[in-house]
Amino acid sequence: MVKKETTSEKIFDVLNIIFMLLMICVTLYPFYYVVMASLSDSGALMRHEGVLLKPAGFSLAAYKMVFKNPNILSGYRTTIIVVLAGTTINILLTSIGAFLLTRKKFAIRKFLSYMMIFTMYFSGGMIPTYLLIYKGLNLGDSLLALIIPSAISTYNLLIMRTNFAAIPECIEESAKIDGANDIVVLFRIIMPLSLPIIAVMILFYGVAHWNSWFSAMIYIRTKSKYPLQLILREILLLNSTESMMEGSMGSDKYSIGESIKYATIIVATLPILCVYPFIQKYFVKGMMIGAVKG
Repeated sequence: MVKKETTSEKIFDVLNIIFMLLMICVTLYPFYYVVMASLSDSGALMRHEGVLLKPAGFSLAAYKMVFKNPNILSGYRTTIIVVLAGTTINILLTSIGAFLLTRKKFAIRKFLSYMMIFTMYFSGGMIPTYLLIYKGLNLGDSLLALIIPSAISTYNLLIMRTNFAAIPECIEESAKIDGANDIVVLFRIIMPLSLPIIAVMILFYGVAHWNSWFSAMIYIRTKSKYPLQLILREILLLNSTESMMEGSMGSDKYSIGESIKYATIIVATLPILCVYPFIQKYFVKGMMIGAVKG
C-alpha cells in the first residue's frame, strides 16, 4: 500500500528542492566563474561587470602562458609522484595497521588503539616535527618529507579497522584451514572484500596529497621540487606571474596577470575533479560500511 503524501509534505519537498537548487548555484557558480574568466580575453574581462555567464571575448592566451611556465610542469611532475607514491604507501600501511587492530590474539591491540587515538588530540607541535624531519630523519628538501610523515591517518585507520572487523570471521577461518597465513588473508581475502572502503581511502589520501602545500613550503627548498599547489600559491598570493607575461606592456600586465591566475586555478584543480566521478560510486557505500559495524 502506497501512502499518499499530505499537502504539508508536498510543500516541504518543494521548498527542500528549491533550497538545494539554490545551494547548488551558490557552490557551483564560483567555480563556473573561474572557468569562464580563464577562457576570457584579459582586456574584455577587466571591463566586464556583474555576473559572468560566458567568456568575455573567448581566448586561450592565459592557458598558453601558464603552460609556458616551467614551474607548472615541474609542479605537475612533483605532485603526480607524491600522489602516486604517497597514496600507495598510505593504503598499504593503513590496511596493515587496520588488519592488526582487528586481530583478537594481537597482544597490544588495545594499547596501540589508545596510542593512535591519543595522536588525534595531541601532537609534538610544528617545531619538534620540523626538527625531526630535518635533523632526525634527514629528509630536508626531499619528496619523502611530503610522504613519510603523513603515511597513516588515524581517522582513516579507524574507518578501515571498522570495515575489516565487519567481515565474517568464518571466511578467514576457512582460508586458514586451507593453509593461508595472515599475509595471504589480508591481501587475498580481506582487501578484495573491502574494495569500496579502499576506494574511499584512495580518494581521501589522494586529494589530501594533491591539495597539500604547507609541508612543501616548510621542507622543500629547491623550486624545481615544488608541488603544483605551492606554485599555485605563489601565483595567487605573491603575484609571481612576471615570467609568463613576456612581451606584455604597461597596463596590460595587470589584466593578463588576472587571467593567468584564473587559468592556473583550473590547471591545478581540474585533474583531481576528473578522477572523482570514477570513485564516487564507492564513496557512500564505503563510508557506510566503514562507519557502522554489523
